[in-house]
Amino acid sequence: MKPAPEIDVAASAEELAARAAAWIAAKIAAAPKRIALNLSGGSTPKEVFRLLAAEPLRSAIDWSKVEIFWGDERFVPLDHAMSNFRMTSETLLSHVPVPPGQIHPVPVDAASPEKAAALYDGTLREFYGAPTLDLARPLFDVTLLGLGADGHTASLFPGTPALEIRDALVSAVVGATPEPRITMTYPALASSAEIAFLVSGEAKREILRRVLANDAALPASRIETAGALRIFADRAAFGG
Repeated sequence: MKPAPEIDVAASAEELAARAAAWIAAKIAAAPKRIALNLSGGSTPKEVFRLLAAEPLRSAIDWSKVEIFWGDERFVPLDHAMSNFRMTSETLLSHVPVPPGQIHPVPVDAASPEKAAALYDGTLREFYGAPTLDLARPLFDVTLLGLGADGHTASLFPGTPALEIRDALVSAVVGATPEPRITMTYPALASSAEIAFLVSGEAKREILRRVLANDAALPASRIETAGALRIFADRAAFGG
């Protein structure tokens, strides 16, 4: 099921980040017990994370109920400059009191990308508390996604086998980029109460237009969920 997206257009990238951060903070505040956040890498999420880690949002959020996951990761050490975990840690996690046991990085110390994917698949199922996902009970409360210039999202790249996987929650992606990657598959991403794309910059305008037109050739256009879909974009990306 692909819901019609709610589109939030900001005047600038800075305003986009502020709106997205405030939205996430409100979601955390509304959660009665715990909230599972599935995070993205990239420059726009980086600014969102910095705002969440700064006042006034930092003190307004009950970080003890936050569980952190990553929708994709490069198969590099966690302290590598290209690591999504490192970026999130430097901008957010090192500044807020999320309990360490509630931070769930991709196990990039595994012997291979395929082994890392299998281990993270197990982490997700253990957290969920069941071997299979139920549409009525999402795995994640909020999933953040970016949009690549080629239409990829997470590490679901055009033409890769991961696009067709339905029996695993996590897959290795080898050959699409210089470094291997680990990505959540469509079923895992779809198991989200809310999915939010963060799209910034004029370079993303044409690809965003194609996603909004449901161009099936683009991996981002194939994101579905039984929950809600939101797009945070700046005016440069959205146009008009």
